[in-house]
Amino acid sequence: MQQISRMLMFFFQRPRLEKPGQIDPRAAFFSLSLLVAMYDRSGTGYVIFLSAAAALISLSGDTLLAKYRAFFQFYAVPDGKATLITRSALRSLLTDLNQIPAIVGEGCTLSCVEIAIHDCFHGVLNASIVEEKFLSWLRSEPAVLLWLPTCYRLSATEMVSHQATCR
Repeated sequence: MQQISRMLMFFFQRPRLEKPGQIDPRAAFFSLSLLVAMYDRSGTGYVIFLSAAAALISLSGDTLLAKYRAFFQFYAVPDGKATLITRSALRSLLTDLNQIPAIVGEGCTLSCVEIAIHDCFHGVLNASIVEEKFLSWLRSEPAVLLWLPTCYRLSATEMVSHQATCR
C-alpha cells in the first residue's frame, strides 16, 4: 500500500503543478482509498499492483484504444516472438475490472466473466490470443465491460461546448 501511495502522489504531483486549483490536493489519498475499497476488502493492507494498475488505467482520461492496449501490455505474456493473452490472464483482468462497478453495486457474476472469456476465445484453437484479436473483441463492447466505453463517452462529452443559445 505504501508503494502504491507513493506512486499515486507522484502521478498527481505534476498535474497539480501544471493546473493549479484543478486537481484536489487529496486526489492521491482518494484514489488509494478507492483502490483499497475495491481490492482489499478483508483489510490485509495489500493491494495487488496489477489490479491497481488495471483500475487506474480504466479510470484514466486516455482514449479507449490506449486503455485497451495498456490492459494487453500489463496482462499478456511473452511467448517466443509474440506477446499473447491467455484465458487465465483475461480472467484476472476481467475480475479486476469488475471490481470497479462492483464498488457501487453494479458488478456482474463470475459466470458473466466466463461467458466473456468464451466469447473472446470463440473460434480460437490456441490457449492464447494476440493483441489484434484482443482489441477486436474489446471494440465489440462485451457486456461485462460495457461500463468502460460508456464512462469514456460520458467523460468525453464533458468537454464539448456548443455555441448555441436557447430561448
